[in-house]
Amino acid sequence: MLGLERITFNPRIMAGQACIRGMRIPVSLVVNLVANGKSVEDILEEYPDLELEDIRQSLLYAAWLTQERVYPFQTA
Repeated sequence: MLGLERITFNPRIMAGQACIRGMRIPVSLVVNLVANGKSVEDILEEYPDLELEDIRQSLLYAAWLTQERVYPFQTA
């Protein structure tokens, strides 16, 4: 999917939600930290198992999920 090989889904890990490389670090956590103003450096320091590419792919995945698609209604 979109070259996001670091985003994984496993029903046995965090109830199957999107996680980073099979770890118990959900994508939603990473996106939430960025959204609330945490710097990349702070995130990497707070979560030493994460890498810069993990954060980048988390944001790419979130952007992909929020793509707005407009489907026009057909009128008779």
